[in-house]
Amino acid sequence: MKLHEVQTLQQIANLIAAEFVGKADFQITGINEIHMVEPGDLTFVDHPKYYSKALSSKATTVLINTRDVVCPEGKTLLFSDEPFRDYNYLTKYFRAPRVFTENIHASAKIGEGTTIAPGVCIGENVVIGNNTIIHPNVVIYDHCQVGNNVTIHANASIGSDAFYFKKYPTGYTKMHSCGRVIIEDNVEIGSNCSIDKGVSGDTIIGNGTKLDNQIHIAHDVHIGKNCLFATHVAIAGCTTIEDDVILWGKVAVQKDLTIGKGAVVLGMSGVSKSIEGGKTYFGAPVEEARLKWREMAAIRQLPSIIEKLNK
Repeated sequence: MKLHEVQTLQQIANLIAAEFVGKADFQITGINEIHMVEPGDLTFVDHPKYYSKALSSKATTVLINTRDVVCPEGKTLLFSDEPFRDYNYLTKYFRAPRVFTENIHASAKIGEGTTIAPGVCIGENVVIGNNTIIHPNVVIYDHCQVGNNVTIHANASIGSDAFYFKKYPTGYTKMHSCGRVIIEDNVEIGSNCSIDKGVSGDTIIGNGTKLDNQIHIAHDVHIGKNCLFATHVAIAGCTTIEDDVILWGKVAVQKDLTIGKGAVVLGMSGVSKSIEGGKTYFGAPVEEARLKWREMAAIRQLPSIIEKLNK
């Protein structure tokens, strides 16, 4: 999430009553969790396992729960006994959660030739391009962007919160989602699809991609151009799907992986690790389809082999 106005390290420290290392006038231009950081961003870390990753990331301000680290050159540190809590406070402060109080917010920008059907809700600062069709009861949450020549079918949800929680002894605390969904030109989204906003970055659906009905795309997923997904596909967070990928019905994709350009995953498969492009896959977990079919053929012969051995 980019900040509407640049903040100084001192200003951020004042908001969360934190001490810091660095120049008080050091500039902070955005707030992002570790997967999406860029120079100028503030991120947080609250576990020793990830200290090194955060300190060596592109983020230039790190909210951290230890003083036993060296501040890298060109960066600043903010100290907190509970970084997750303070990070959540900051994201809510700069992008407060909001509920719909009208069907179309006055700040929404809707392009020429675009059709908005009855029952559609469009949030604050939403931008919709030209010649797009939004069918009944679609919900487009705040700050999302929809391109030109897009079709979104009935009851789809664009920009709902990320499924992201931190477990405490007393239960789960939700991380406030402050990202966006960006839908590029010539995309079609089927009815009853749900596409979550990024936690603090963007969920992106690339130009020309087509989604069937009842598909779920989780937070911070990046989908390339001209992909084709059949019904009941489910993609977990922070996954990258490159151009021209085809996922057939009921394919499930694990988080934090990459599906290469032009890969085809056959129906009822589970993708649990990154896979190369230009190949066809099947199974749970997936393997190249031709190898999986040979394996299945061999397994079918096991009963007769065992019977022969027992004679």
